[in-house]
Amino acid sequence: MRRHLPAFPVLGALLLLSGCQHIATVPVGKTPGSTGSAAITTPAADDNLHAVTWMQTSAEYRANSIQTYRAALAQLDSALADPQWDALVPEDRVVPAIGLEPAVVVDIDETVLDNSPYQVRLIRSGLAYDDATWAQWVAEQSARPVPGSVEFAQAADARGITVIYLSNRTLDQRAASLANLRALGFPVADESVYLGKGMPVEGCQQASGSEKHCRRQWVSRKYRVLMQFGDQLGDFVQPRPNTAENRAALMKRHGSWFGERWWMLANPSYGDWQPALFDNDWSLPPAVQRAAKQRALDASD
Repeated sequence: MRRHLPAFPVLGALLLLSGCQHIATVPVGKTPGSTGSAAITTPAADDNLHAVTWMQTSAEYRANSIQTYRAALAQLDSALADPQWDALVPEDRVVPAIGLEPAVVVDIDETVLDNSPYQVRLIRSGLAYDDATWAQWVAEQSARPVPGSVEFAQAADARGITVIYLSNRTLDQRAASLANLRALGFPVADESVYLGKGMPVEGCQQASGSEKHCRRQWVSRKYRVLMQFGDQLGDFVQPRPNTAENRAALMKRHGSWFGERWWMLANPSYGDWQPALFDNDWSLPPAVQRAAKQRALDASD
């Protein structure tokens, strides 16, 4: 999601960095005849460096994404053939699914589009996510496909299944987002398949514009949802409130749907799992946020 993304405009804010980068000098000894010390420079630690490097360079990341979409495709025909099959939880289903046109619902950021180059820019510049730089990135239409995603979406489209892009990219980013998707080969039936942040849904109210509950209700009035894809729990069911305990409870309740109706893509770079560790208070200093992460670690046997 954004990211947005997040999350990314799409989901709320994200913690990318511990702050601006500083350069540390490390003396390594004097050279003959010199009066000073030779030094090497190293960048300050960055919370997001390891995650983004893994996403961009590892074979493991590609393998994880490809196997997720291939496994989903292997089950798609049986889901399509079963008139009782539905990937929406009861609270998101407004109209009975039987007889409705089939669809799959996908988040955009880090689910079908890879925005890691944007993250690299933040890391190298020592900046954190903000709406302005994110909007500029979206306007560039430079995101790449998450491995396996184009093939799955095209296979769904070939079966007469509508692909719905339910994203926390904003409504005014629809044209650029759909252009980026089309250029990569994703099927886009028309502009109505883009359900962006801020989309009004008659008869539905929610606490936050980044929540997807109301937009899933909109989908439920028109489509039988065969599968949902995302990179955060909120792409499938809404944690209320967004606490670690409530997220764990939702996993216990709906965990059996993953690998069947729901398909999670790996995204260690950002997500609503982070603020759940510090009371969803993004105003806290990075050091306080990091301390909350440390406290959440479990070294028990």
